[in-house]
Amino acid sequence: MDIALLIEWIIKAVVILAVMTAGFAYVTWLERKELARIQARIGPNRAGFAGLLLPVADGIKLIFKEELIPVNADKLMFVLAPVITVIPSLIVTAVIPWGRTVELFGRSVHLVLADINVAILYILSVTSISVYGITLAGWSSNNKYATLGGLRATAQMISYEIALGFAMLGPVMMAGSMSMVGIVEAQKNLWFAIPQFIAFIIYIIASLAEVNRSPFDMPEAEQELTAGYITEYSGMKFALFFMAEYIKVIAISMIGASLFLGGYLGPFVDQFPGLGVLYFWAKTVLWIMFIIWVRATLPRVRYDRLMAMGWKVLFPLALLNVLVTAVISLLK
Repeated sequence: MDIALLIEWIIKAVVILAVMTAGFAYVTWLERKELARIQARIGPNRAGFAGLLLPVADGIKLIFKEELIPVNADKLMFVLAPVITVIPSLIVTAVIPWGRTVELFGRSVHLVLADINVAILYILSVTSISVYGITLAGWSSNNKYATLGGLRATAQMISYEIALGFAMLGPVMMAGSMSMVGIVEAQKNLWFAIPQFIAFIIYIIASLAEVNRSPFDMPEAEQELTAGYITEYSGMKFALFFMAEYIKVIAISMIGASLFLGGYLGPFVDQFPGLGVLYFWAKTVLWIMFIIWVRATLPRVRYDRLMAMGWKVLFPLALLNVLVTAVISLLK
């Protein structure tokens, strides 16, 4: 194996992990700031300039918080559950390209860790794993509220994963590739959000339900379940669940920007490939801000309506979109 290539992979992996772990902290800051503006409040402004050190303060606080494990809990599963939840949210971004090939230190560097030809299958497989962590967290706590939260999360994620998968099939069929790089490059002339508008809307709704974000945050509905599957967690274990949620928000934004908004493509990218990174992250940040805006705008839906929408509305629509896309592709 080429040693230089191995070192390149290691550096890319470290950069992705560093960006995602630091990014999750500052998405929490962005959320607090944006919610404050929408609600006519000031928001974080004490810890550092404009409250920028607030995520650091939060981290220090959680490190020194006492960690409790319920007496009758399954201790091994109780400890492993946060880890099982956070790891898939980190590794799913390995196949998402940040930009085109650039020249660095006299070497051509592909701005993607793994450009595999089954990237969509990889994403769907990895994102499915995190439900195990949530379910185990609820079950191992030996708490009825936590167990109900874990069961809700499982039912919700399975229901919406089907619609999410079908929504992602639209861009795959139009691009003729399951590689994320291939899908992005197929959008040179037109973003897939336009011809695949139905799939685009379904992806937005299903991805919000998939990561338990408002208005679909039923697994941790505090009015009904105290805090759902994280009721018994504290300290760094709670921080890991918190971290997983916000990293998943970044991940679904990155995937959505790549599938429907052209990813790293934009004006002058052919002449200046480095611009692709800026375009990619600009689209990702705007998507994250949209998710926060939805949280500030829409109330939590009722659980039976949440499940009914997944099976009776989104799933048939997504299936119909795949059928129509397939027919149009064959007629071309």
